[in-house]
Amino acid sequence: MPIKRKRAWDLPDSAATDAAAFYNRREFARLFAAGSVAAATAAVPFANPAEAAEAVGPPANDPTKGIYPFERNGAYTLERPLSTEKLVSTYNNYYEFGSSKTIWQEAREMPVRPWTVEIDGMVEQEKTVDIDDLIKRMPLEERLYRHRCVEAWSINVPWSGFPMAALVDFARPLSSAKYVRMETFLDKDVASGQRASWYPWPYVEGLTIEEATNELAFLVTGAYGHPLPQQNGAPLRLAVPWKYGFKSAKGLVRFSFTDQKPLTFWHEVQGNEYGFWANVNPEVDHPRWSQATEKFLQSTDDIGFAASPKEVPTQKFNGYGEQVAHLYKGLEDKYGVKLWR
Repeated sequence: MPIKRKRAWDLPDSAATDAAAFYNRREFARLFAAGSVAAATAAVPFANPAEAAEAVGPPANDPTKGIYPFERNGAYTLERPLSTEKLVSTYNNYYEFGSSKTIWQEAREMPVRPWTVEIDGMVEQEKTVDIDDLIKRMPLEERLYRHRCVEAWSINVPWSGFPMAALVDFARPLSSAKYVRMETFLDKDVASGQRASWYPWPYVEGLTIEEATNELAFLVTGAYGHPLPQQNGAPLRLAVPWKYGFKSAKGLVRFSFTDQKPLTFWHEVQGNEYGFWANVNPEVDHPRWSQATEKFLQSTDDIGFAASPKEVPTQKFNGYGEQVAHLYKGLEDKYGVKLWR
């Protein structure tokens, strides 16, 4: 009889976070400077109950509703409870729609069809594929993942989607390609935050090929057993759970394979705080706050506030070191970084 060995990062099924708990990075920094971090994470204002109910669920015109839920991959489990869907879907970081944490109302207006994904750069053949055709080609599953924000809060979410390695296989990159550069949508008519000229739109993120093909790198199309809501990144977002949350770009439209390390969005905005690697590391503080602990957000109370967030120790690589630590062996010596910048 096969024996399942518990991994160091395994968490129980009761452990995923509600989507409404995503905090604004700049507001968090302001509160931290004012000595109000505990208050910011303990009493985050959410939409009222009626609005929260409206926010939960897939986009109205998503044609893939009928294929959910996907079978859960039992290799990815959690020790803390899942965060509630109401939390995770009504309080979000999504700068394309503004710096407020309550951008879900505006984001829900974003059309998610038609939607195409470009694959270009150092590949055997560049291509553009419709999102629904791409989903049909991919091995679909559900995974329970931790999500750790650089702002020192965390959630647990049941993501649905496919391994990023499957997309890399589909793209057929040349052996000389060393990185995957990812780009999100650009539509200033729909996304008011993209009218902010001080940001380098579109949002750009990047991974090494080794990171992109690691078993944990996951391209997300759904959550909580249905297609993603727009505010969580529909119809396609990244989840790299060993990295800080800003690496998990939303609304992806382009994957470019290159031999040059991409200049990522937050690195271009403020590189001394938000670097390319962005691996979770409690031993290396953010320049303006500690990363040793985090506020775990699970649910909201009856009036829409985060209910009793629990302060817990942060784990190196967010608890996924067994799967990813080998990717960074010698990195600090070579680049003079601390595994996250």
